[in-house]
Amino acid sequence: GPGEQGAWPGGRGRPLLFPRRGMAEPGPKSGAGGGEEEEEEEAAPAPKKRRVAAGERYVPPPRKLKAGVSFSAAHFAETSYYFEGGLRKVRPYYFDFRTYCKGRWVGRSLLHVFSTEFRAQPLAFYRAAARAGRLRLNEEPVRDLDVVLKNNDFLRNTVHRHEPPVTAQPIQILAEDDEVVVVDKPSSLPVHPCGRFRHNTVIFILGKEHNLKELHTIHRLDRMTSGVLMFAKTVEVSKRIDEQVRERQLEKEYVCRVVGEFPEHEVVCEEPILVVSYKVGVCRVDPKGKSCKTIFQRLSYNGKTSVVKCLPRTGRTHQIRVHLQYLGYPIVNDPIYNMEAWGPEKGKGGKIGKTDEELLKALVEEHRSKQSLDVLGISEEDLNTDAENQDSGNSNECTESVQADPINENSCPAEGTKDPERNETPACTLDPDTNLETLEKTTELGSCENKEKDPLCMECKITRRDPSPKELVMYLHALRYKGAEFDYCSKMPEWAMEDWEE
Repeated sequence: GPGEQGAWPGGRGRPLLFPRRGMAEPGPKSGAGGGEEEEEEEAAPAPKKRRVAAGERYVPPPRKLKAGVSFSAAHFAETSYYFEGGLRKVRPYYFDFRTYCKGRWVGRSLLHVFSTEFRAQPLAFYRAAARAGRLRLNEEPVRDLDVVLKNNDFLRNTVHRHEPPVTAQPIQILAEDDEVVVVDKPSSLPVHPCGRFRHNTVIFILGKEHNLKELHTIHRLDRMTSGVLMFAKTVEVSKRIDEQVRERQLEKEYVCRVVGEFPEHEVVCEEPILVVSYKVGVCRVDPKGKSCKTIFQRLSYNGKTSVVKCLPRTGRTHQIRVHLQYLGYPIVNDPIYNMEAWGPEKGKGGKIGKTDEELLKALVEEHRSKQSLDVLGISEEDLNTDAENQDSGNSNECTESVQADPINENSCPAEGTKDPERNETPACTLDPDTNLETLEKTTELGSCENKEKDPLCMECKITRRDPSPKELVMYLHALRYKGAEFDYCSKMPEWAMEDWEE
């Protein structure tokens, strides 16, 4: 969804280490591309190192960047999938989060930055990470966390990354030619890397399993929304269709199943929508929100629930879901807008009876009690730092709309490959039975062999309940996407059939 980029795991904003907008970054850039990156220009003659005073630390100049290709085979090879209990799972893997020094960090020690902005982990964790060679400053291992940061310092943090499971339902390709690829996206899959998701995304699955690369996102869908999703194969095609988006020449048609008997006549909702939390991904109707319009038409009613056709005329985050909640007909299994946290009327008519902070706390507690935080796309670690993130503008619920920018994602070398920019000292995997206190005092590090268990990784120490495949489906489906030159449609979902019953 909209908002600035975030920071390291456990830091301000979403759990990713990226620079603020406008800061140089040797990773993907936003735009039409679905995960497009920037790569370094061909090596120029090495500049002479400027003279520094005795004892002063030298900081290399920022790298020159140029537009490059999208995610490559090296990125896709970072890890692999496996399937279990109707779920697609990603094997844990090592990953590099990278950033240049933030302006507010200049003149502060690395230890001070960790202790004030990345409190999801104890300082013992960062000391152990440094001992293990996981923290690098200008591609040199950090041995002293008291080092004072300077402008243009380049930081790299190697973490053991876990991704939430998604449905094992395959991505169906509806159409493909030299210009576009159109797919039927299953529910629970983000379109592109964001938040905790990287390999369990449409972009990565199409690249890994269908050899479809360098795709450009034309429009996006909420992670829990299924249906027609279109990608351009070239920048030119992307720009041409983007122009149609800006000129409002595209027609989108959705279908959903809502609680209760929806009115038989056409219903138009033009209530403005405000984002309550980018982090959790929650919106509500509010006069201060952005203007929007949705047209609803009932298709059927089975005595308990109604199937409704939705025609959004704007593309605000969660627009259809928020408007249906406001009208008093929330989507049957909406994990956000059909929850008890909204009060006895579940937000009908904008009646909530809670402050935004109270609402968010109630939503999180309701999902925590059901062990279903993954459905929101967040983790306990994200919540531990929520109180510190008042200046953040990010959403871990990968919410997307036509107006929203794609979320940037950093790259790292595939396991077993060398990064020419990196010092050859590897970031190692340690004995899984070692604790943080022992690691702080350790002088000899283990070898980098076990990639699925890591002693520094809190996720490795937690046993989480897997969601059921049913929990990963929401009854909202993008049925049709029509433009001046195309008209793509998917099959009607089974749950949208007139005689369907829960």
